[in-house]
Amino acid sequence: MEITALRSGMKVELAGKLYVVVSAQHVSPGNKRAFVRARIKDLKTGQLLEQTVREGNEFRVPDFEEREMQYLYKDAQGYHFMDNESYEQTFLTDGQVGDSWKWMQENTMAKILYHNGIIISLEMPLFAELVVTETDPGFKGDTASTATKAAKLSTGASIQVPLFINVGDKLKIDTRTGEYLSRV
Repeated sequence: MEITALRSGMKVELAGKLYVVVSAQHVSPGNKRAFVRARIKDLKTGQLLEQTVREGNEFRVPDFEEREMQYLYKDAQGYHFMDNESYEQTFLTDGQVGDSWKWMQENTMAKILYHNGIIISLEMPLFAELVVTETDPGFKGDTASTATKAAKLSTGASIQVPLFINVGDKLKIDTRTGEYLSRV
């Protein structure tokens, strides 16, 4: 495949490993051959790499199957998901879920990526709405400062929130960074 086709968000195979392109910068240095400077994320390990892809480098877009599945529950086996079209259930281990458990509530929809029938990765929605279960009391008037405090969410995850947040508040969280965005 041509290197000019390399774009952010693409899933590619390079040297026998599966990656997602985080960012791709096309470079044309004068009279030399063009290349792409890319940040790629290994789909199995989650490791971020910087990669220079030149015209001769072999990469291809592999056949993936992406299924929208509903998170049901967690038990000793792992995290159970159900395909809403076929009602087929599958489970993922702690290693396959990674840090995504922090944002998973029952009935949350997620994308599960398959390659050759094997689960490669789990993609959570970009935002999650979670309830604060533990935090220090908030004070009226603490809306203008940039100070933060720790808060525990309904999933068990801990994040930093502004001082005015109280127990029972529903928050919008960015699942990519784990940052507080707003109250809902």
